[in-house]
Amino acid sequence: MAKIIYQRILFVLLVCFGINASAAKVDTVLTHSDIMKKDIKAVVILPNNYSKKINYPVVYLLHGFSGNYADWITKDAPVQNLADQYHCIIVCPDGAFASWYIDSPVNSYWMYDTYVSKELVSYIDSHFSTIKNRTGRAITGLSMGGHGALSMAIRHQEVYGAVGSMSGAVDLKPFAKDFAINQILGEYKDNPKSWADHSVVGMVDQLKPGVLKIIFDCGADDFFIGVNNTLHEQLLKAKIAHDYIVRPGAHTWEYWSNSINYQMLFFRRFFDKLN
Repeated sequence: MAKIIYQRILFVLLVCFGINASAAKVDTVLTHSDIMKKDIKAVVILPNNYSKKINYPVVYLLHGFSGNYADWITKDAPVQNLADQYHCIIVCPDGAFASWYIDSPVNSYWMYDTYVSKELVSYIDSHFSTIKNRTGRAITGLSMGGHGALSMAIRHQEVYGAVGSMSGAVDLKPFAKDFAINQILGEYKDNPKSWADHSVVGMVDQLKPGVLKIIFDCGADDFFIGVNNTLHEQLLKAKIAHDYIVRPGAHTWEYWSNSINYQMLFFRRFFDKLN
């Protein structure tokens, strides 16, 4: 209890007297995946005045289809300021061109669920001063990353306490001929059940009320708006609490650069309530 009180006092002092919003430290780290037998880069954004005396919450921020670990800091540079504003660590993993953050049932080279949720989380917790449990971890992402964030958080509710999605492809089945998903799941016609099981809309029954804090949004003009509306309706039917927002916008960085601000506030409130 004394340690928690000390950390909160130090946090207040840093916020009131030390933070320069443009001074977040951005590093690229080289991690290793044993399961895929290769090195993988990730961006780590540390808040200004990062101190080993404080255990920080971590937000894992995923890129979309055809992107990489550097997308968020190159296409939305102000995102780094959110590490200062909300006094947390932001980690941007690499999900490859089209991994869909899935452990592929047809190709063992694509095991990005295990990489992000186990290997990368372990690396971050061992190399940085973090809250090393689900009360201090959130995950979100855009498009492919929105699907990845929700699917990994549902599969690993012991790892993540909060999850978000921006313009997420939360149902893969309607896009069986698009976005190289068949490289990860095989052809839809050969195993439609696998496609259904790996889609977020097919995972709702794995959620229990009150366990996972959920926020997701989609632009009204986005081609994924239909599947997000469907997910919202399924969660309502299952009585799973969540925040769902539809605002003007399409599948663009302009939309995601705005959306991430609201999701980070959601996560900070979650962290503050439990730590």
